[in-house]
Amino acid sequence: MVLKGKVHKFGDDINTDYIISGRYKFKTLDLKELAKHVMEDIYPNFYQRIRPGDFIVAGKNFGCGSSREQAPLAIKYAGIAAVLAKSFARIFYRNSINVGLPLVEVDADRFKDGDEIEVDLEKGVVRNLTRNFELEFPPYPQIMRKILQDGGLIEHFKKYGTFKLD
Repeated sequence: MVLKGKVHKFGDDINTDYIISGRYKFKTLDLKELAKHVMEDIYPNFYQRIRPGDFIVAGKNFGCGSSREQAPLAIKYAGIAAVLAKSFARIFYRNSINVGLPLVEVDADRFKDGDEIEVDLEKGVVRNLTRNFELEFPPYPQIMRKILQDGGLIEHFKKYGTFKLD
């Protein structure tokens, strides 16, 4: 799984209410509508600036706060290919894999807003095509890549009825 797109840079401690404000997540279950409001409290018009396949790149503790799945779902439905950060809140990390949103733990300090990057989840490499450097991360285990390819844990179970590695 190789993903390619543009960086949208954020700082530390981006909580789930910044990802999708509570004023939206309790009003609708329409994920396409939620996606239109992703990150807008800290980055007005963010949804209008992103393109399918782009990346959110952030500092430490991304996804802290509530454990609701709307946050990773809103990011996924906005077309973000993956989130890269120094660290993630554990429940956000698990929820993201469960809904089919890849997360990558890397030191994000060297990335700049607008950089073009490529992420190889199987090899565990992020290539910054704009600034010509690579960062390594632990490659995703096969089962996690399979879950992501299938669109998340529920879709994986619908397809196979169990964990399917091959």
